[in-house]
Amino acid sequence: MVPSLPSEKLITLREAADVVRDGDEITISGMTFFRNPTALIASLISAGRKDLSFVDREPGFGLDVMVAMGALRSVRAAMATFEHYGLSPSVRRAAEEGRIRYLEDTCGAIIAGLRAGAQGVPFMPVRGIIGSDLVKVHEAAGTWKVVQDPFSGESLVAVKAIEPDVALVHVQVSDEYGNAVIKGPRFEDELKIRAAKRVVLSAEQVVSSDELRAMTRDLGLTLSATSLYTSAVVKVPGGAWPTGVYGSYDPDYAAIEAYYKAAKQGSAKEWVAQNLLRRWS
Repeated sequence: MVPSLPSEKLITLREAADVVRDGDEITISGMTFFRNPTALIASLISAGRKDLSFVDREPGFGLDVMVAMGALRSVRAAMATFEHYGLSPSVRRAAEEGRIRYLEDTCGAIIAGLRAGAQGVPFMPVRGIIGSDLVKVHEAAGTWKVVQDPFSGESLVAVKAIEPDVALVHVQVSDEYGNAVIKGPRFEDELKIRAAKRVVLSAEQVVSSDELRAMTRDLGLTLSATSLYTSAVVKVPGGAWPTGVYGSYDPDYAAIEAYYKAAKQGSAKEWVAQNLLRRWS
């Protein structure tokens, strides 16, 4: 019997939006101002996706854009920050005005939930949370539960597995089958790729499988995504702008600051339309 070969998964940005459905729970790659899948986010906004839920540990620019454009109904994160500029402006305003439901989490719990999702187990126990008011909040939300260690009797928090419907992940290099390499900090992206039901990669560069194999061998790299998990690949050089990509380009802090000021003044939609939607229309 001849083994089946992986299929090519290259699609367009417009087609990528169809992988995400209204009402889905999504997560994105990177953090704050680094390796956000901005082109994919722009494609979702252009396609009019709505009522999405969002989960991540430390999002920034990409999350704020989706909230500003009205694509999200809820956010679960440990922090939503624009680093030295302050809190994510659109997220803060939407949460204060009740336009989104914001569920505050912890870094450790988000990572534990993603690890459980990636490993295919229903929950992951964590220490160091009991005593926080967040325990009651999450027990009411159905995301955490205090349990007893069956061996020692110690009280722990069991974090329910996080299994997003879609992970949007920007990478430096992929082949046409969705085998991909993330250079530099990977954050929780490898967990997200394995935990999500569907994965869309945007790549700075798409190479042949032979080239990718040689690259991983010569540079001592390992694959962050494989064709087994990847649903689709889009070639988008500069697809994380204005956030940065290790080894390719730094964050464009002038553009980020311009967006931040626009969002603080209530004109984020205009900035996004002129600078993101037009760029990736």
